[in-house]
Amino acid sequence: MSLKKQIASIPQGFLLGIVTNTLMMFGKRYWSSGEWWSRNQKRLMTTSKRVQDRSKMKRVHDLEVATENWKIASKVLFLMEILKKEQEMIIPVRSLDKFRAQISLPKPHRMSDFIKKSPKLFELYKDRRGVLWCGMTEQAEELVEEEDKILEEHHDKAAEYVTRFLMMSADKRLRVDKIAHYRRDFGLPSDFRNAWVHKYPQYFRLVRNNDDIEYLELVSWNPAWAITELEKKTMGVADASAHTPGLLSLSFPLKFPPNYKKRVYKYRGALDHFQKRSYLSPYADARGLKAGSKEFDKRAVAIMQELLSFTVEKRLVTDHLTHFRQELVMPQKLMRLFLKHFGIFYVSERGKRFSVFLTEAYEGSELIEKCPLVIWKEKVQSLIGYRKKKKIETFTDMSDIEDSGLYTSNSESESDSEEDSIHLENNSHTDDSEMEIDEVFRAYEDS
Repeated sequence: MSLKKQIASIPQGFLLGIVTNTLMMFGKRYWSSGEWWSRNQKRLMTTSKRVQDRSKMKRVHDLEVATENWKIASKVLFLMEILKKEQEMIIPVRSLDKFRAQISLPKPHRMSDFIKKSPKLFELYKDRRGVLWCGMTEQAEELVEEEDKILEEHHDKAAEYVTRFLMMSADKRLRVDKIAHYRRDFGLPSDFRNAWVHKYPQYFRLVRNNDDIEYLELVSWNPAWAITELEKKTMGVADASAHTPGLLSLSFPLKFPPNYKKRVYKYRGALDHFQKRSYLSPYADARGLKAGSKEFDKRAVAIMQELLSFTVEKRLVTDHLTHFRQELVMPQKLMRLFLKHFGIFYVSERGKRFSVFLTEAYEGSELIEKCPLVIWKEKVQSLIGYRKKKKIETFTDMSDIEDSGLYTSNSESESDSEEDSIHLENNSHTDDSEMEIDEVFRAYEDS
């Protein structure tokens, strides 16, 4: 009897039992040894590394420098903000340990060593009980007062940007905790949630839904503010009082890195086709647009360009933007959108949280137009860094400062405000997020 007939004569139940037992034995050994997890984890890590390797091909050094400078400054600014909220602007150093994650200070680095890195901004001293305290120098306190004045002068402009943000949203309202992610980016004061939102009742109001979630809701539509920054630059505005947002046929400013010039020339036709395509204004109702259509894609670019133009430094952390995909009628793969249109945007991959830049706003690593808040921040940056060792009176239990990377980038986290501690969506950046240079340009052809 042939092997085939022999197998056919075996009862199916018996065969099923053999197969099941074999799989269970194999699976037990495979899972108990951790081999399955190890192999798949290795595969994921390998994919991630390939992503990073590919990203080096399209990295813009100047904007990476700008990202690194911002990350360093954000740690110090966060500490200054903590001290500012204290009644006497001083705090025990041990109380700062709970903020290690926000300033990317892993153990065993000491908080006191981090503070001593900027003696022109912070002071350390010991009280009679031997408790170590941190405070700001006189120069830092003057900077805090200067910032308060600048923010006060910026209030009206910030109110305009928040209102326009609401005007771009589908339901003309946004969650307050989501807007809070952009507090520093829009130049909003620290009392944004408690006091500032009530100062402009003619523009927006605070409301709660049935789940007791706070929303900022648009009060009245302002036609003069329903004009994009790109329209103002390219067309000018004669009479905006009766402006109605609709179809636009504007080209976006493009700025490519020098090593892309040959590829840009190769795909010029596809780029020109994209630039000439009409799209719906970010302030027009887009709920009727079909997701994935050519018009949907270009409108999404217009929204991101408009939103970035509102910010102080023309850059944003990308994971915050993902929270507004539904409200702004945006594509699900937002990171892919940024990378596809890298002549308009640039994504920096430094650290765990990626940042997106509006390339037209930068010349090298510097902003072309700097608002007072940026100039103020540069003053703070100029005072960051260790200059001279300073001994703390009566304190003898502190090791010498070591240049051990207290200000260097930590790839796992970066500075953030207390509002940003709200749980963020898991934003994985794998092959779905990264594209080869040729693939990026082919995306223009496909669209």
